[in-house]
Amino acid sequence: MGALGLMYADTIAKARGRESVSFVMNKERLQKYKDAVFTCNGEVKTFRMRDCEEMEPVDLLIVAVKYNGLPDAMKDMRKCVGENTIIMSVMNGITSEKMIAEEFGMEKLIDTVAQGMDAMKFGSELRFTQMGELHIGVEAGQKQENVDAVAEFFDDIHMPYVVEEDILFRMWAKFMLNVGINQTCMAYETTYSGALTEGTEANDTLIAAMREVITLSNAENIGLSEKDLWLYIDILKTLDPEGVPSMRQDGIARRYSEVEMFAGTVIKMAEKHGIDTPANRLLYQKVKAIEATY
Repeated sequence: MGALGLMYADTIAKARGRESVSFVMNKERLQKYKDAVFTCNGEVKTFRMRDCEEMEPVDLLIVAVKYNGLPDAMKDMRKCVGENTIIMSVMNGITSEKMIAEEFGMEKLIDTVAQGMDAMKFGSELRFTQMGELHIGVEAGQKQENVDAVAEFFDDIHMPYVVEEDILFRMWAKFMLNVGINQTCMAYETTYSGALTEGTEANDTLIAAMREVITLSNAENIGLSEKDLWLYIDILKTLDPEGVPSMRQDGIARRYSEVEMFAGTVIKMAEKHGIDTPANRLLYQKVKAIEATY
């Protein structure tokens, strides 16, 4: 029930009715949240919430949790997954699909990238000016028919989406963006506009961290380029200048962040290729220093 979970649940509920979508959780969370009321851009909303132990297989399972919460979420997902269940992760990073596939099978997944939104959630209030779009596609071991089925569903509920021929490229491109903007905004305690202000240390670090992902992507035969970097910088410029990405929201709320999924992944993968990553090491240290004060 974070920013993306609420935004997508609200889209489904508007098109198909409140009973068409559920948040699934364990008994403890259900007791805590069962009477929760949210606001989505000022509109009061309530959503159906269900005990994971009382679930049956679903058609579409959207994984919208934090990286640190994925292992527990996969335990709570088990009864939701049946023979024909399609799973899509809207989590950041390039590792969640592999983790889910190890538990449930790659053939049940379609790769997904959530892009172009500026959704922010503080407490029970969700605000966004850009909903963005979901980029979907298949890699080796996945089924094109699952992408086709999800695309048909998205057409029906008016969910913005793009079907990608090379979804791994798109996932890495979004990873590059997040490694830069998410970590920079948290480490420098700033907004989108603060991170994008040229000539500042924050902006220099943002660009340097993204360039390190480009170098790593080429070592991994993905093939990002400088052109892709500036394309994503242009996307950032369309978002609310005073908005902040999810990691900065974590910092404001004094929650532990997804730094391991971003800089942690870059540093470990780069070491295998003998690639130096000073910008990501700097961001990793800054974020860890902030978290050490909690």
